[in-house]
Amino acid sequence: MKIKNILTGLYHLFITLFITLLAVSCRHDVEMLLAEEEYIGSPRPVRGYKGFYLLNEGNMGSNKSTLDYCDFATGTYTRNIYAQVNPTVPKELGDVGNDIGIYGSKLYAVINCSNKVEVMDYQTAKRIGQIEIPNCRFIKFAGRYAYITSYAGPVEINPNYTQIGYVARVDTASLKVVDRCLVGYQPDELEIVGSKIYVANSGGYMGAGETSGYERSVSVIDIFSFTEEKRIDVAYNLERIKADKRGNLWVSSRGDYKGLPARLFFLDREKERVTDTIPIAATNYWIDDDWMYVYGTEWSYITNDWSISYSKVDTRSHTIVTNQLITDGTDKEIEKPYGIMVDPETKDIYITDAGNYVTPGALYCFDRHGKKKWVTRAGNIPGHFALLPIYR
Repeated sequence: MKIKNILTGLYHLFITLFITLLAVSCRHDVEMLLAEEEYIGSPRPVRGYKGFYLLNEGNMGSNKSTLDYCDFATGTYTRNIYAQVNPTVPKELGDVGNDIGIYGSKLYAVINCSNKVEVMDYQTAKRIGQIEIPNCRFIKFAGRYAYITSYAGPVEINPNYTQIGYVARVDTASLKVVDRCLVGYQPDELEIVGSKIYVANSGGYMGAGETSGYERSVSVIDIFSFTEEKRIDVAYNLERIKADKRGNLWVSSRGDYKGLPARLFFLDREKERVTDTIPIAATNYWIDDDWMYVYGTEWSYITNDWSISYSKVDTRSHTIVTNQLITDGTDKEIEKPYGIMVDPETKDIYITDAGNYVTPGALYCFDRHGKKKWVTRAGNIPGHFALLPIYR
């Protein structure tokens, strides 16, 4: 009987090892990161949103982009849920997660250097399919379509870069690219207001330290004809563009990292021109009601150092309300802010920390007054949020 038990145990051990080796081989020897759950705070009543997804970029070239989920109802945070739900997908999410969004019943993760948009079920993160788009960057939705910016060419810093960028129109039912609209070089974030798509062109690959190489315009696309109508001059090296409650646009410029500083610009949609400038670096920002929550991480080739700032801007008066989003001094714990979101119900402020960009980062939660509530470990370079709505 003992021999039989030993043989049975060895058999089960062999089967376990075989399955493990098979799974590893299916992933082409890419390191498997296991999911884990952590209790982070008191559960709260679920009203408009169940929780949120956090997309971690991962180190370029490592295929370590991961997806985390925070559940409001249980007060738990689960790391790397994509790998847990989709154990047979080679290389998991892929290389460099750049944006994320929920539309209808689908969750879309833009995976920049893997040249794809990964599409999942919005509630379970179960893989549905993928959309192949080269050097894809940001995503927005309208009607039956998803609109995705693409650098179109390879990842390459080159002042003589020749590949112009475009916006892809994707049918959300078939997940097929049905049209393209050419814009400027290296288009980054886009925004949709009414029948227009606004695209922040950066020319980021072409700057090479000289302002002459950067783009400085916002492309305006008619959503029906899907053609570029015009370009609005703003500033060099644009990145972010978001609409406020009145449909006006806030556009960020990264400057030239030398004498031209990073700035935030107000683009009047009716006048179709910049009518105001806010003197802050706006690397990323989240608009909630009439308030814009901003952090800035600005590099200077003159000082060879970073400057980090936090601000709150009134989108009605265009004034800086405070330069202290975090009021209890715990901003000193954050090495490199990399993502931001505001809970529309509790007004809690979430800020991610990329740290040294190599080891796992962190997710901080602050209350509406800027006092730290909790912090937890995230994936490598955490940066992109998507609130999970309750569809009624």
